[in-house]
Amino acid sequence: MNRTFIWFCLLVPALLQAQVTFHAGDLMTIAKAEQDAYAGKLFQRDPSNTDNYDVQWYKCNWNIDPPVREISGSVTTLFIPGMPGIDTLILDMNDALLVDSVVYHDNPVPWDHELNILTIRFPVTVQQNVADSVTVYYHGVPPDNGFGAFTQSTHDGTPVVWTLSEPYGSSDWWPCKNGLTDKADSIDIYITTPLAYKGVSNGLLVSEQQVGKNIIWHWKHRYPIATYLICIAVTNYAHYLDQVPFGTDTLRVDNYIYPEDSASVAAQTGIIVPMIQLFDTLFGVYPFQLEKYGHAQFGWGGGMEHQTMTFVSSFGFELLAHELAHQWFGDKITCGSWADIWLNEGFATYLSGLCYEHLAPVYWERFREVRVNSIIAYPDGSVFCTDTTSVSRIFDGRLSYAKGAMILHQLRWIFGDTIFYTALKNYLFDESLAYGFARTDQFKSHFENVCGQDLTWYFDDWFTGEGFPSYQINWGQTGDTVSFTVHQTQSHPSVAFFEMTIPVQFKNTSRDTILRFSNTFSGQTYSVAIPFPVDSLKLDPGYQLISGSNTINALEEHRSTNDLRVYPNPANDHLTFLMNGSRYDDNAELSVYDHSGRLLEVLRRSPGETGMILQTLEYFPGLYFYLLTRQNSQFRGKFIIVR
Repeated sequence: MNRTFIWFCLLVPALLQAQVTFHAGDLMTIAKAEQDAYAGKLFQRDPSNTDNYDVQWYKCNWNIDPPVREISGSVTTLFIPGMPGIDTLILDMNDALLVDSVVYHDNPVPWDHELNILTIRFPVTVQQNVADSVTVYYHGVPPDNGFGAFTQSTHDGTPVVWTLSEPYGSSDWWPCKNGLTDKADSIDIYITTPLAYKGVSNGLLVSEQQVGKNIIWHWKHRYPIATYLICIAVTNYAHYLDQVPFGTDTLRVDNYIYPEDSASVAAQTGIIVPMIQLFDTLFGVYPFQLEKYGHAQFGWGGGMEHQTMTFVSSFGFELLAHELAHQWFGDKITCGSWADIWLNEGFATYLSGLCYEHLAPVYWERFREVRVNSIIAYPDGSVFCTDTTSVSRIFDGRLSYAKGAMILHQLRWIFGDTIFYTALKNYLFDESLAYGFARTDQFKSHFENVCGQDLTWYFDDWFTGEGFPSYQINWGQTGDTVSFTVHQTQSHPSVAFFEMTIPVQFKNTSRDTILRFSNTFSGQTYSVAIPFPVDSLKLDPGYQLISGSNTINALEEHRSTNDLRVYPNPANDHLTFLMNGSRYDDNAELSVYDHSGRLLEVLRRSPGETGMILQTLEYFPGLYFYLLTRQNSQFRGKFIIVR
């Protein structure tokens, strides 16, 4: 596996850079398409109604005829009661669907269906911690508000049916337990279609059985799966395979493509091979390695990361990378609340950036630049989703996607690759989280355990806090010493100061160097030895940080002349200002300022004196400025105090 990946690292970037084009608007296109697709799929239900049981397995039998926007069939739910005395089972089911019957232990049982809730009443109390099952037979036309979870459409004149349920659309087309608290341990899906069509779903296709004029497609998935990630798509798909080699093993990638597009798409999907190998190397083995990965073409813009079978409308580099990344971040570990949606979308966005870094590195810096420019377009907004009743807020491209990605990158910038990737692997392989749900605090704890620091300061500033910092830097050089002062303002009052490790570039026309500095308060002054004349400073030249409206000011320095000499500079306990020239009887005034421009003291020279001595023992080390005024002239400059 590693040898294969090294080969790809050497060969693939050169090939891809001639093929991959970076589009600055790709992320916002992905986010907007997903935001639109998820609109109208929020619902309100008391989660305590379903906290009393754990779903083990769904067996779904669905009849789909693509020319007809309708679904019929049955769903069997295997569940384990989590408390004693259960005599009812509550499932989410849209009122547009009609229940034909409910069967428990081969006998019909009573039920109520109202307010999008199906309440099943058992004839006896179900035992705690003992697996039991119930089957719902139903049919109906799922609701369509323009952003339906169950969509019937056409491509090239051929009908197609597909589903997209995130965040809570599953119950629009089948009775289930919606939410972010319970994953079914496994599923079996049987899709009955006319002979002209293929039925596509999660997991492995284990059989296709012709029955009269129909085919029954049986898909089996044996990994835990969130309800919104269960999917079906039915049309006259063309099918082909890509293969991902891992040493002596391979992973199959099933592609189900509209026949009219299959020739052109086949030339694009091969990029998924090095992407999967890259993520396998960085984050551990593909989470559903025993089954498959796949793409099914559908009719909505953007994509949807259905577990093991991503639905996509197009096959661009960034979209394929983004949806693939969700198999690790979003599917293997799913956000435990829509308030923490960045654990899905911010991570997937960043992993698409890693594909640029490793497979098309010419676009890696541009990827970060575009994300930062998106974030700083407005002064407010936190990565923490403050309104989980709003789909547009949950799937906000600027915050959940771009800012979520960049606060990840900043952690990598601060702590380095070893800590960063170790923390992410530990998070993914935490047995209490893997194939389950997670909240931001759990990710934070994993990072703290690896880096050995309490990161509350970081998450308070960058996750729950809003906005971003702007930096103002004043600098100057004396000899080989460059001194500069960093001031910071914040775009939003929720954060008093953004602590950060900042990169500063020192350069002239022929030389440059980039150094890192820990910035812990506004007005912090630094002195550093730079062994060449510096023409300019640049903050964060490679877009490692979220910041905007930064300014750099070079301070004019007085050079010793026949009229004034200033020495020693840098100074320790005193500084001498020696004045020469034709006027020896004028008064001179020396004003001394700190890095923020605050006046510290004023010295005056009496007529006949040729100099002044400034005592500096009580000055803190750092950069200072002076203004020396004589009768008809002024001298401005700076000096440095060192200890």
